[in-house]
Amino acid sequence: MSVMWAAEPAVLPAGPPAGPPPTADRIRRAAAHWWPLLPLIVTVLLLAAPLAPQSQAGSGGLAPADLASGVLVLFALVRVVRMRARPLTPVAAIVLGIPAVGFAVATVTAADPQAGLPGLVRYLQVFVLVPAAVVLLLRDARDFRVVVGCLTALALVQGAIGIHQYATGTGASYMGEDIRAVGTFGPTDVMGMATVVAYGLLAAAALALRPPAGTPRRVRLLAPAAAGVLIVPLALSFSRGSWIATAVAALAMILLTGLRQAVRALAVLTAVGVVLVGGFGVGSEMISQRLSSITQVTAAPDRSVTDRYTMWDAATSMWREQPAAGVGLKGFPAHRDGHASIGLSSGSDTAGAGHAFQKQPLLSPHNMYLLVLSEQGLIGLTAFVGSWAAVLVGGVRRLVHARRVRTAAADCGLAAVGLMLWQTVDFLYADIGGPSTVLTGVVLGLAAWWALAARDEKAAA
Repeated sequence: MSVMWAAEPAVLPAGPPAGPPPTADRIRRAAAHWWPLLPLIVTVLLLAAPLAPQSQAGSGGLAPADLASGVLVLFALVRVVRMRARPLTPVAAIVLGIPAVGFAVATVTAADPQAGLPGLVRYLQVFVLVPAAVVLLLRDARDFRVVVGCLTALALVQGAIGIHQYATGTGASYMGEDIRAVGTFGPTDVMGMATVVAYGLLAAAALALRPPAGTPRRVRLLAPAAAGVLIVPLALSFSRGSWIATAVAALAMILLTGLRQAVRALAVLTAVGVVLVGGFGVGSEMISQRLSSITQVTAAPDRSVTDRYTMWDAATSMWREQPAAGVGLKGFPAHRDGHASIGLSSGSDTAGAGHAFQKQPLLSPHNMYLLVLSEQGLIGLTAFVGSWAAVLVGGVRRLVHARRVRTAAADCGLAAVGLMLWQTVDFLYADIGGPSTVLTGVVLGLAAWWALAARDEKAAA
């Protein structure tokens, strides 16, 4: 007689709950939160890529970041229309939009309005559309920190390339040697890398000076380290205007953090400078010569300073001839020779960094305020300076208030004020031009978000 044994059902171990694993779920939620910032992040980080020759300054080509900024503007517009996202506040719309009045008047009243259309598009891109898109896309302080983090990452990449150029003699030509750090921007845009590095340095310094509550220890250590490292490529750019602007902005940021923090930060910066330049001798001789030349602009000016003064005189002469609306956008090169003295050279010599020798034409006075005055007159300059002053003053007031109430977003305000102040001072020695110009619009947008955007301060942190 066979015995039949009933098989007991197997007891399976409890498995994971149905649905996607927790890690995938977190990734999906993070992607859903951050994807609206993607066009802005891409616009910034694309400047780390090598540039094609046609994208170099002075060639008239569009850089990939310029094309990405167009996508950024369209994305922000579609998001506002389709998702009914918050529009600009009335104050923000007026402050960011009023420079367009000067641009339009200068274009319409120019002798050849059609020739000024490319300039109109460029000015609207940098000073109106990109800043407005940044303000519309930033939702809180976390978004702001992501963007300034991208600025710092971009600065570290370009700075590393610049240091390599100096060390290997593959940079732009400077005093007969190919040692000037220019990153991927080439010898025709020697200010490009210096601008990017200065942005990243100030962004890292803001986080180092005012880390928000809950900042991981590694970030608290990396922020001042990044700011210190970026001093090296900034010094090797040999850009006097960038040095002055960075020193002014950094000093203002330090003072805005309070006396105790200011003394500590100044001591650290002094030590870093002594170690990098004095201890390691990083370009110390040429840097000291370049620094001393800042005080010799009237006693023994070099050729670049002489040309700059001559073009400044030409710009003011154009304004006296057309005081209200200027000579029109893109009109400075056409009117330059009729207003400049015979002491003006035919152009600046550029070479190195993989480029053959060429004469770079002098197409602007290398002073943004005088460029606006000459091409847009008092109408354009008043609108331009008024808009920037409103953003800077509003940013400082909000930062002081943030310190008083101890809001967690004070680091954002410090970065916004520092970046805006840097650009304001740098425009005394430079103007728009080259692939890095799109970052001017991004910086203006960051500063405008902090100064003008309506938000809940607690939620924004």
